[in-house]
Amino acid sequence: MPKIDHKKELAELYRPSAKEIREVVVPQMSYLMIDGHGNPNMMPAYAAAVEALYSVSYAAKFAIKKANPSAEYTVMPLEGLWWADDLSVFESNDRSKWQWTMMIMQPSIVTSHVIRESIASVERKKGLPALKKLRFEPFDEGRCAQIMHIGPFSEEGPTIQRVHEYILSKGQLSGKHHEIYLSDIRRADPKNWKTIIRQPMEAACVAE
Repeated sequence: MPKIDHKKELAELYRPSAKEIREVVVPQMSYLMIDGHGNPNMMPAYAAAVEALYSVSYAAKFAIKKANPSAEYTVMPLEGLWWADDLSVFESNDRSKWQWTMMIMQPSIVTSHVIRESIASVERKKGLPALKKLRFEPFDEGRCAQIMHIGPFSEEGPTIQRVHEYILSKGQLSGKHHEIYLSDIRRADPKNWKTIIRQPMEAACVAE
């Protein structure tokens, strides 16, 4: 059987337009998550968190394939929720005060038992300290506005502003700034990096 690619199955969520902002309703899905804070470019804890997420996600994939060779799927991309207690730190680009949750969506075939066994397996093989901070839980984002940003992370500002302006024209922002990283930044030219910019929203109440 062909490998299942959930990015294709969930194309509305993971293959947005790069030209226009669109609204989507994101259903509840299960994610492997890890929390942290600080500048992702300067904090070793960020790199350790990402390594732990990928290591366990691939361990789960291989465990499921071993148990059922027909249940082969593609590991989903890295995603990040970003926020700060004081929103002005984003305007001043003070990354030392950023808060983040990095996460990878897990297909429904991945159970809590599979994740526990996968964490134990990675612990035996690699002993990654960040494994202790991982959690596996559902995340229900609901209605969001999103668009594909093409280019380096440093040039996301205008794209994010467009999304915010779109939402404010219809209601208000809700939840945390969400990014989904579709490119391998170790190999791709920064001008071609693809990042989904997603922001939860609440529609304006209409008076009766």
